[in-house]
Amino acid sequence: MRVGFIGLGKMGAPIAANLKAAGHEVRVWNRSKGKAPQGTRECGSPQEAATDAAVVCTMLADDAAVESVIEGVLDGLSRGAIHCSMSTISVALSRKLRALHEARGQRFVAAPVFGRPDAAAQKKLFVVAGGAAAEDCRPLFEATSQGVFPVGDDPAHAALLKLCGNFCIAMLIEGFGEAFALSEKAGLAPSTVAEALSKIIFGGALIPSGYASRIAQGQFTPGFAMPLGLKDVSLALAAAKELNVPLPLADLIKNHLIASLAQGRGSWDWGGFSQILRDQAGLAQHRG
Repeated sequence: MRVGFIGLGKMGAPIAANLKAAGHEVRVWNRSKGKAPQGTRECGSPQEAATDAAVVCTMLADDAAVESVIEGVLDGLSRGAIHCSMSTISVALSRKLRALHEARGQRFVAAPVFGRPDAAAQKKLFVVAGGAAAEDCRPLFEATSQGVFPVGDDPAHAALLKLCGNFCIAMLIEGFGEAFALSEKAGLAPSTVAEALSKIIFGGALIPSGYASRIAQGQFTPGFAMPLGLKDVSLALAAAKELNVPLPLADLIKNHLIASLAQGRGSWDWGGFSQILRDQAGLAQHRG
């Protein structure tokens, strides 16, 4: 199918390349020029990328970035065409986008993804898909992921589930950070603790073992940038406030992320907020 793709960052570029490799006609737009994957067509504006597309995908950093292109997407898409947002955005923006597209006779799907850039390149992402038109996007999801989790006709539910997932990852980082600070202060090797906890407690599951290893070794670059982690935890707290759900651990994690940014660690992977716990325990700083 003809696909418009907006946002060619660390995640967007490999996803767009995989769509092209799967045989789709892919037209791309990015704020910085010259990043179009081989075989795709670079467009001069979001509207051009969306014009005559069956689906236009957005993979952008935050709400503000999505809102900066939405006017062009709305103007470019035909009636009945789909905007598939693969970004991690707020529940409120997901609702707003659904309403904006429905007013134009267009369709909106929220399909945020779980996985790092290497998973995107290897087509090993997981997609959480919400929206009445989500099934029409399945060929795109299958070209870029190893699994799709439909959550029904409400795109906002997909946005919320992604925020819940990222909050769970943040809880893992907090838990590992506390456990490693305690065990290292007692003289245990972080690598030993990481291997033991990953295998005994988490059964070698990819996400926990990956974060345990990175935290133990202090490998905090490259990765999921700290400001984006703060953005996602803040969005989870905003959703919780709307629903009157207390999230005390999320507040603690948010404060640790803010403290990490105050220490000049904004270029680190968000797993690096575990360093705050090392700081508090009087342990030497990881190299980052």
